[in-house]
Amino acid sequence: MATGWAGDGAVQDQIDATIKDAIERVRSQLPQGPGLTHCEECDVAIPEARRKAMPGVRLCVSCQEARDHDQGHLGGYNRRGSKDSQLR
Repeated sequence: MATGWAGDGAVQDQIDATIKDAIERVRSQLPQGPGLTHCEECDVAIPEARRKAMPGVRLCVSCQEARDHDQGHLGGYNRRGSKDSQLR
């Protein structure tokens, strides 16, 4: 079903592109390199189980939760929004 000037499948292409961008953004934020034994922000020891589960970890759970909460506002919107989605 085509609407307006959009071609068939344009909406799905838009959704796919938005998801792809979000995945790339999250992957770019994953820790890289050797993990730390102590949190780089508060210097609390990072448990061995966390270091094994998350290679390259640099923050303790508390600091990571705070950072995730602060960055939570970055998602949840459609940058590639169609005219219809901008009017809502």
